[in-house]
Amino acid sequence: MTAIENTSSNAAMLAVDRASHDFRRGRSIQIRDDAGSTVIAVAAEMGTDQAISRLAELGGDEPAIAITHHRARTLKVRLYTDEIVLLPFKSWRTADGARTIADPTTDLANPLRGPYTADRDPVSAASIAAVQLAKISRLLPSAILVPCDGNNDDLVAEDGIASIRASDVMSYEMDTAGTLRQVTAARVPLENAENTRILTYRSPDGGREHLAIVIGEPPTNRPVLARIHSECFTGDLIGSLKCDCGQQLRGAISQIAEEGGGILLYLRQEGRGIGLTNKLRAYALQDQGFDTVEANERLGFESDERIFLPAARILKQLGFDQVRLMTNNPDKVEGLTSFGIEVVERVPHAFPSNDHNEFYLSVKKEKSGHLL
Repeated sequence: MTAIENTSSNAAMLAVDRASHDFRRGRSIQIRDDAGSTVIAVAAEMGTDQAISRLAELGGDEPAIAITHHRARTLKVRLYTDEIVLLPFKSWRTADGARTIADPTTDLANPLRGPYTADRDPVSAASIAAVQLAKISRLLPSAILVPCDGNNDDLVAEDGIASIRASDVMSYEMDTAGTLRQVTAARVPLENAENTRILTYRSPDGGREHLAIVIGEPPTNRPVLARIHSECFTGDLIGSLKCDCGQQLRGAISQIAEEGGGILLYLRQEGRGIGLTNKLRAYALQDQGFDTVEANERLGFESDERIFLPAARILKQLGFDQVRLMTNNPDKVEGLTSFGIEVVERVPHAFPSNDHNEFYLSVKKEKSGHLL
């Protein structure tokens, strides 16, 4: 990549990062795609009646709410369009109405909603990107949006609405993962692994930092014992019994130390990539009787939104292209392999269940294909 291309890529990532923070604040964003379509969107979770009225003024038409296919199936909406579904304004009419469509935790309290009829016209790449921006923002994957023809750019500018490209939104997660660079490193003696260094990695957009916990002095001329661990505030930090994450984290550190060295990659992908707040929403749905996969999909997400390019990139920067991977998840093996890391051995990494996570672990095995 040339210096000019690199500067352009960094600017695009920074623009999307800024837009995601605006989305989290309830501000509108203008999104343009390569086919010439433009939408102005606000996150459904953060929308207000005032913001919706302003969208209608800027677009000259009633806005629609965009939801994913998973959420549409939950609401019994027929799928006429690719990737997302647009429900017209008459289906919801207010910000509160939009939130009840986007948020499944209110489904049982609103049992008689609908039926909903989706727009049948093809959806634009800009509309799809609006939902992806909500995901990047760690919000519910839904946006309220209105098409605009470009004749209102002056009004958009007056409102201070940022403009981004749909293609930059759609490539953002891979772009940031592919540009990770080491920021710093320090020796941090751990309870069961005193000879440990922690290295931080950050992309040019300044987003969440991933960590490499290097235990001992693993040689680069043979496969390294490695564990990919996704951040889990509830399990890692406060000892939640709903999952086995804390056991896996501390167990991996102990096992790596016992074997003389290796690497634990701590990826900032809470809740299988949906963020802590959405993970807690999924927990609320589990309390209503849905399993882990069903809960994520009712929220509108895939059952697992993670990508493993960050892990592969960090391993390569540390000088490793072969690993003995501590995992029960075949997707991690496939993920590393697809990004150029050879998994020479899968090392099982399972722990006893308890009364709170027994069902969770059975779903991992039966629906997600974990080798437990």
